[in-house]
Amino acid sequence: MAVNGFALQERLDDKYGINLNGFIEGRQGWRLQDDPYEKDASISEVRMQLDLSKDADWGIIKLKGDLVDDQVEEKTYAELRELSFAFSPLDFMDAKIGRQTLTWGTGDLLFINDLFPKDWKSFFIGRDDEYLKAPADAIKGSLFFDLFNIDLVYSPVFNASNYVDGTRLSYWNSMLSRTAGRDFIFDDIERNSYFKDDEFAVRLSKNIGGVELGFYGYNGFWKTPEGLDPKESKLWYPELSAYGASARGALWGGISNLEVGFYDSRDDRDGNDPYVRNSEIRTLAGFERELAPDFTGGFQYYLEWMQEYDSYKNTLPAGTAAKDEYRHVLTLRLTKLLMNQNLRLSLFTYYSPSDQDGYIRPKIHYKVTDQWAMEVGANIFTGKEDYTFFGQFQDNTNAYASVRWSF
Repeated sequence: MAVNGFALQERLDDKYGINLNGFIEGRQGWRLQDDPYEKDASISEVRMQLDLSKDADWGIIKLKGDLVDDQVEEKTYAELRELSFAFSPLDFMDAKIGRQTLTWGTGDLLFINDLFPKDWKSFFIGRDDEYLKAPADAIKGSLFFDLFNIDLVYSPVFNASNYVDGTRLSYWNSMLSRTAGRDFIFDDIERNSYFKDDEFAVRLSKNIGGVELGFYGYNGFWKTPEGLDPKESKLWYPELSAYGASARGALWGGISNLEVGFYDSRDDRDGNDPYVRNSEIRTLAGFERELAPDFTGGFQYYLEWMQEYDSYKNTLPAGTAAKDEYRHVLTLRLTKLLMNQNLRLSLFTYYSPSDQDGYIRPKIHYKVTDQWAMEVGANIFTGKEDYTFFGQFQDNTNAYASVRWSF
């Protein structure tokens, strides 16, 4: 199989100038405790990814797609991860059109000004970290000037995140005042009208004295459905504008970052609608450095500050648990490389002292050869209450293992 795969790569490259890469992977995961609302297997799939690109004189065409046999959902499906055309129409401009993965900001698995779609189901059930970033259908332009650089992203139709709705992970259902899962799968009202439900994002960036500065703007919708229609029992996506800034640079032998953003929830600026998320101010500060040879550590502090909190409390339905005005989150990342850097031990933890809950992600990745790799890991959720962000996922605590052959 490997010989045929490499032979195909050579033929495509020699005859058509097409670069082919990809992998075949088997991944299996299990819940570590009983969950009455979900299946015992958290993940059970075989996945093949093909990544093709052609670099022509007039631009780069890229196609990336996955074919997945998912035994948990009992279906086989294809997923288009990228289909894009990148080119440079001017000396000071790059452009990319089509389905693509977009990201910016300074956080490590924490996002403020990165308002591009995420796949939280994949993240929590143990798929590769690549699948946290969901693809978006967009047009991106980058302009390069001496004074500053500008990145512009326009999506003619809204790209939502893949949120926890009960199909794969149980969650806290505020309408039922209990944990729910496959017994109550939330439906949402899609925003799928082209040029009406569109999105626009912009970033201005500049490096000054080794410090990377960024200024951001976004106009669109909450990426997860932060609105609820209690009569229809459906979620919906309220309007959102966001404005922020970031800085990243060397400090104390490592790299530090600072990021801030204001989330303007345009459908509930006064905080009087208990079924629409209030506006927020979000801040993030982080630091990472090498602690010893092949051993790095990183720490982050994150804050969500709800605006119009008194209005929120006054309009909250009776019996509904109130969120805190200030939600604090601390993260810690530790990474150790061994065996000529072929063995990677990593640990990423979230802890919220305000919610008194947490999320732990240990992982061991071993590169057996240039083609073969194995991985084991876990997603461990803890919490004092069932209705806090990480606490609601306690019954979804899982462990997983994978084997991948790359070509």
